[in-house]
Amino acid sequence: MNSIELGKKIKEARIAKKMTQSEVVEDFITRNMLSQIESGTATPSMKTLAYLSRVLDVPLFLLMPDQGEDALSILIRAKGFLAEESYEKVIEMKESYPHQLSDEFSAIFSYAYLQLSKQALLSEDYQEAANLSQKAMEYAGKGIYANATVKSESIMVLNRAAEKLNELS
Repeated sequence: MNSIELGKKIKEARIAKKMTQSEVVEDFITRNMLSQIESGTATPSMKTLAYLSRVLDVPLFLLMPDQGEDALSILIRAKGFLAEESYEKVIEMKESYPHQLSDEFSAIFSYAYLQLSKQALLSEDYQEAANLSQKAMEYAGKGIYANATVKSESIMVLNRAAEKLNELS
């Protein structure tokens, strides 16, 4: 990936995290340097790439030349959908997510499924709420970002949906 493409990816990641340039740079580099990196007029050092990777919560290998360009775009888009509360769009990404990011996507999918299960519960679609909460639990237990809170909330939704289904039968 060339410096213009890299800059665009870094800017997209920053915007997806809703951070200003000043918030990203802190005392590590200047805001002007980040602006140059984002516009493609400057190429960051490995040390700067590692810093940006950490601050923007993007795996470093995705910022490396000729590696992971598509994967980074997909991850940034998924995070953007979560921020917009477009949970259905996140789930649609299951077909195309990069498998080298399975841990990250398991966390993203678990949260999206949990939110969809809560919506289904509120709209009194109890069977759908139960199905979605089971998927949330499945993804919440996977990978290095396994999330006990999401799993617990999913169990609560599942229990509530089961209670309602029992009342209806």
